[in-house]
This record gives sequence, C-alpha cells and structure tokens, in this order.
Amino acid sequence: MHDEIAKGPATPGCAKVDPILVADGIKRVFGGLTAVDVAHLEIPRGKITALIGPNGAGKTTLFNLLTGFDKPNEGSWTFQGRNLAGIPAYRVARLGMVRTFQLTKALSLLTVLENMRLGAKAQPGESLLRALIRPLWKSREAEITVKANELLTRFKLDAKSSDFAGELSGGQRKLLEMARALMSEPSLVMLDEPMAGVNPALTQSLLEHIKDLKSDGTTVLFVEHDMHMVRYISDWVIVMAEGRIVAEGEPSVVMKDPAVIDAYLGAHHDTDLGTVNPKKEA
Repeated sequence: MHDEIAKGPATPGCAKVDPILVADGIKRVFGGLTAVDVAHLEIPRGKITALIGPNGAGKTTLFNLLTGFDKPNEGSWTFQGRNLAGIPAYRVARLGMVRTFQLTKALSLLTVLENMRLGAKAQPGESLLRALIRPLWKSREAEITVKANELLTRFKLDAKSSDFAGELSGGQRKLLEMARALMSEPSLVMLDEPMAGVNPALTQSLLEHIKDLKSDGTTVLFVEHDMHMVRYISDWVIVMAEGRIVAEGEPSVVMKDPAVIDAYLGAHHDTDLGTVNPKKEA
C-alpha cells in the first residue's frame, strides 16, 4: 500500500506522493522539556493516518501546534501549499483544517442543533451590521439549518436536535463534535482520541463514520491508543516517542517494528501491538 502513499521506503518523515500537510523543524519546549521535535512530517491526502505513541509522546501537542492552538518555538508547516505558521486556530479552520478534542468541547447550554450551526462558515449574521438586516442572513441561516439537520441524521443524532448538548452521553458528544466539524466542509479532519470514553455500543458507529469521511474525499489524521482500531481503519501509521517520529508505514508493518514495540513496552519483545492495549492517556 505504501507504494501509493510514500515516494520511497517508509522511513520516519518520508516524502509522500500527494501530501496535504507538510511540516519542517517543528519544536516545542516547555521549560526544560522538549515536548515536540519533529524534523519532517508529511500527511498523505485522501487517506486515514493514525498518529500513535506512548503517553507523553507529544501527539496532542503536535496537533495543537499544527492547528494554531499553540505556537512552536521554531519550525514551519504548510497546508495545501499555504504557510500556516502564526495563523490563529479560527483561521486555520476556515482554510479547511478542523480538529476535535480528546475532551469534547460541546457547548452544554446550547441545543445540539445550535452547536451544529456554530460549526458553519460564511455566516453573514456574525457581522454586526448585517445581523441588523434580516434579509442579509436569513437565507444563509436556512441553508445552514438544512445542512445541520442532514448531518445530524447521518450521525443518528436527529432525535436529539432540540436537546441541550450537556444532556448527551460521552459517545453522543463525540458524534456531535465530529458532525459539527463537518459543517465547515473541511479538507482535513484531525481527531484527538475519537474513541476515548466512548461506550462500546457506539464504537463501531464512530469507526464507520471515520471511514465515511475518507469515502467523501476528506483526509483524516487521528490520535488513538486502541491498536485494534488503528489496524481496522488506518491506511498509514506515524509513530511518535519522546517528541520525535520514530517510525511510519502501513499498519501491519509498523505494529511489528521493534522500534515501535520498544517505544510502547520499554524493551524488545516478540509482541504484535495488535494484541496489546496500551494504557489510556489520562
């Protein structure tokens, strides 16, 4: 499979045939701790890429840096050829790169439908002047509502549309956050531990929704600890340890890489990572 994704051998930081995101020399230091030190990273367009690694490897910090929620000490990165260094998170999202969070960010005192509307872009009502002139935003609001209801139906949340988001279960909030991310029609969706805290009954549904994103032409990059899930839906796997990328490649190959097993287990073992379930991040 990597012949279609990587230009050459599947080595850490290898070049991709059609990368949507390219990062160079990304470093983030907290006090004396180097949390992220990524020399080069390319995310393949139109694929599902898993970013894995032990606790404290720097995965979420890297997500925060790439999406504008944090600033690196040094480094540069481009999304679809556009330099994103220094661009705030809300503008990154408008450019088509949207992320979800390990802890869901649903606005509890708004309804599910209102949460969905917030995810849409090009809202004339956000301008004070236009907000005072009803015809300027009414038709767009109707379009946004139609799209929101379509997505809620797709994610089987339509029956909850008038409920407050705070009343949803943890798994339903994950579904809502993913659905809301799609309101802006992103090119790249970044999911931070989409399965964390999800009831097993909803796990398969979430997996299928992620696969559907790829079918729709959306690129997916996700952080996850569940190796069975990684194997099931990933086209490509990137492994981080101590802030660096230590391996990448096809799931079946990466899971058997001694460097990857060492990163997770602390010693070389003849263990297939598909059979272990690393401790969940707090």
